[in-house]
Amino acid sequence: MGEKVEELEYQSGFGNHFSSEAIAGALPHGQNSPLVCPYGLYAEQISGTSFTSPRKLNQRSWLYRIKPSVTHEPFKPRVPAHEKLVSEFDGSNSRTNPTQLRWRPVDIPDSPTDFVDGLFTICGAGSSFLRHGFAIHMYAANKGMEDCALCNADGDFLLVPQSGRLWIETECGRLLVSPGEIAVIPQGFRFSIGLPDGKSRGYVAEVFGTHFQLPDLGPIGANGLAAARDFLAPTAWFEDGLRPSYTIIQKFGGELFTAKQDFSPFNVVAWHGNYVPYKYGLQKFCPYNTVLIDHGDPSINTVLTAPTDKPGVALLDFVIFPPRWLVAEHTFRPPYYHRNCMSEFMGLIYGSYEAKVGGFVPGGASLHNCMTPHGPDTTTYEATIARANEMVPSKITDTMAFMFESSLIPRVCNWALESPVLDHDYYQCWIGLKSHFSRLGIDDEVTDDGVHKQGKAL
Repeated sequence: MGEKVEELEYQSGFGNHFSSEAIAGALPHGQNSPLVCPYGLYAEQISGTSFTSPRKLNQRSWLYRIKPSVTHEPFKPRVPAHEKLVSEFDGSNSRTNPTQLRWRPVDIPDSPTDFVDGLFTICGAGSSFLRHGFAIHMYAANKGMEDCALCNADGDFLLVPQSGRLWIETECGRLLVSPGEIAVIPQGFRFSIGLPDGKSRGYVAEVFGTHFQLPDLGPIGANGLAAARDFLAPTAWFEDGLRPSYTIIQKFGGELFTAKQDFSPFNVVAWHGNYVPYKYGLQKFCPYNTVLIDHGDPSINTVLTAPTDKPGVALLDFVIFPPRWLVAEHTFRPPYYHRNCMSEFMGLIYGSYEAKVGGFVPGGASLHNCMTPHGPDTTTYEATIARANEMVPSKITDTMAFMFESSLIPRVCNWALESPVLDHDYYQCWIGLKSHFSRLGIDDEVTDDGVHKQGKAL
């Protein structure tokens, strides 16, 4: 059975300094940590950047809560351990692989499985301890988290539900996230996920040592792509009273630890700051595209980026391929064949992807690693070429594909390479590509032994 959900109010904007109070007058005025806060609340700050980060990059929020988050028993390793969650990609749990890889959708388990137990890592690079890298996970769950909350000390989570809504309780308030929307839970926030539809499946990107932000627009100018106003932050909401036993699950270095406490962590009555969970509806994205000839780079579809210190090079970009018009003339409109210094992990939320006709389905995934060639399958290529003389404006509809793109080379987890949903025949989608090379107009010579010699153009 699904869980009942209620209408929620949100605050609009990306990177704004928000303030919200569930009880009027709960926010202190004049200073952040007065000797006695209104209503006897505790003041607590959560910092997403170093204290001395430049002002324009500094992220932190003040929370005013009934009891502080420090009030819990010592952390202990979670039993049983989660053996398919990784934040250290050192080769002991994962392997390099340049082959084009594709996975079919995983089945949602029959046995009771919440978001934490249904989360598993596909690939990643770097180290959460070294504060540089990323991990890509998927999840499949059939029940909400009960009397427990997850806190990711390793990095930000970007959640992309593909099937089934997510009811996310956070310390700043609640988010209802449907397929076609995304949510970001910044590093360190405690959150719990319920499943209003009873089951859910989707994708998760995690970044270490940095945070997601809106990409610079460059020559595009002031408008386009994802607008700051369309990102929604929660409003303050809190739970009061004691709980017989509440569990905090801490993700730390890819391992899970648990601590017991006697109250809900969602006891924040008021808060203010610019370090908050948020959500975004992908249908609000304003795509840009070529309007005469040739094919735009996928970077023009970037929703969020987690940058590195090198300008223009991303630790991880979140890129979407939404419904849009195709109008380029004398142009091969599907994605062209290419090799890329970036590594590309793709998923499909709904519909079909324009470059893959059959094998890439909603809930599935593919990985084309650094400099591994890829592009449209044989069927797509042949169908496109056959319509070369009928090139008219056309619209891609009813689709939402996405890509996690990184400058790092991910290792693939052992279980992902050994998974029963790994498509071992993926390479076959290109094997049928044939030569269309024509020597018409060339003065050729064929020797007696059948060897072709190219002559001069007539």
